[in-house]
Amino acid sequence: MTLANIVRRKLAEAKPASSRHELLFTDESCPWTVHLTAERRDEWSTVAWEFSLGRGTPFAGDLAAWAERIAGSASGLMETLKVVEVDRERNEALVRSAEPALRDGQLFYYEIVLQGTAGAMLRRYQGAAEVGQKRIQVPFALTNEALAKLAGDLASEK
Repeated sequence: MTLANIVRRKLAEAKPASSRHELLFTDESCPWTVHLTAERRDEWSTVAWEFSLGRGTPFAGDLAAWAERIAGSASGLMETLKVVEVDRERNEALVRSAEPALRDGQLFYYEIVLQGTAGAMLRRYQGAAEVGQKRIQVPFALTNEALAKLAGDLASEK
């Protein structure tokens, strides 16, 4: 079973909730574990605080190539993504919105931090357009279908 199908099935099985809660998606047929912190959920959509994937052992692949794959194929988000940095020494990569959304003088952007080829964490941030303003993490909404597809895109090894 694909990771996207696992997430889709587990979201359908989980009861809707109107307050912050955590969900963990695992399946013995897949090496990935998905952790979702949601602000609220219904039958069709999720307002997510944080969405992460991890696996016990890294897949055999290059971190920079994985970051580029994610930037080129992750869909369902409001902005396209680009690779900002690959730090081979720390074995981390940073992927962000290519062009942050600007609303009422505030920038909104997605950020994915890759930990080697064994973990990815997605968050959304808000920051003032002026330099020197501190960013804050904010929730983001996705349909459950888009969330499942995004999990598959993030976990793609090819």
